[in-house]
Amino acid sequence: MHSIEELIIKGHEAGASDVHIAANLPVKFRIDGQLVNLFDEVVTATECENYARELAGEQYDDIRYIGEWDGSDTIGGLRVRINLFRANGHMSASLRILADHIPVLDSLGLPPAVKEFSSWEKGIVLITGETGSGKSTTLAAILDEINHSRQQHIITLEDPIEYVYQPDRCLINQREIGQDTRSYADGLRAILREDPDIILIGEMRDAETMEIAMTAAETGHLVFATLHTNSAVDSVDRIIGSFPAEKQPQIRMQLSTTLRAVLSQQLLVRKGGHGRVCACEVMMVTPAIRNQIREGNTPQMQSSLLASANVGSITMDNCLIALVKSQIIDGMTAYNHALNPEYISQNLMSSGFATGMPTNPGAPVGVAPSGNVNRPVTSTRPGNFHPIGG
Repeated sequence: MHSIEELIIKGHEAGASDVHIAANLPVKFRIDGQLVNLFDEVVTATECENYARELAGEQYDDIRYIGEWDGSDTIGGLRVRINLFRANGHMSASLRILADHIPVLDSLGLPPAVKEFSSWEKGIVLITGETGSGKSTTLAAILDEINHSRQQHIITLEDPIEYVYQPDRCLINQREIGQDTRSYADGLRAILREDPDIILIGEMRDAETMEIAMTAAETGHLVFATLHTNSAVDSVDRIIGSFPAEKQPQIRMQLSTTLRAVLSQQLLVRKGGHGRVCACEVMMVTPAIRNQIREGNTPQMQSSLLASANVGSITMDNCLIALVKSQIIDGMTAYNHALNPEYISQNLMSSGFATGMPTNPGAPVGVAPSGNVNRPVTSTRPGNFHPIGG
């Protein structure tokens, strides 16, 4: 039986993002998005229980009643996010290996507009994407940029705490849900009495948390938060749709005045199959977009997003095209992760990058089935955007 520390160190050395332990199977390591075996030994049910006892400590007994447990720890010198759960009567573990340091924001290959987020004084910035899309890493890099450049008070609410900040110019208080406060809503209500300048909300899970976050932004705070949505427009719809119909006009008004930007992310396998790169959509909120949020006209926001490329906005599909043309990902990867695959296919075909991709000659160029319109990709700012690996 390998120790937990051995598994984490081995996974880190192999470039794994996650380690999965389940009864009667070898330990699985997620490398470049695929699950692989680095050891052949099968883990027994008893060994799974022993791993869980070690990871959960005195909270292990709680799992018998609630079925799962979330936590984080430093193992083998590395920060690890821990989820323990019962499946088929046996303990299983999913361990996310975090970077051993908070990356510098410039090293993530994000569009240039993201650099502006750390200079803002108030408003809401949303970082969105699927689980494992790099949201926590992006947020950590932005907050650490603030930590090294401003003299302010940062308070985070996280479930669990992932990256641990080393205060530099800022005062930083990190609060963990379930340990330092009962819930995001409770923690947020208390934060407004704790003299923060910048607030990080690990996840906006419910309407109450969303409403308090908007109130915090209205009262002069800079709020960063995450959502599990795949695009900027979906993020706006998700927030407004979380409230009952009679309250939505008020929420549209609040969101239109507080939202500053939405960054949506995907982590994609690089061309050749080794390593991953971040593909992004950035919506910088312009006066036109504020009006569309306020009036409930979100279907037109995609066109306004395209029209705001001069202030740093870029659609996910245009970012994917830029990654293909920069030889960072292949055309099929872009097609499979596009919001509008037909647009991707036709754009890459016309420029000679569509080898092996499906085509749909009958689809109007640049028009998605939903009616969203894309324009040919240029850049977020002429001559300035060149996506690289994160």
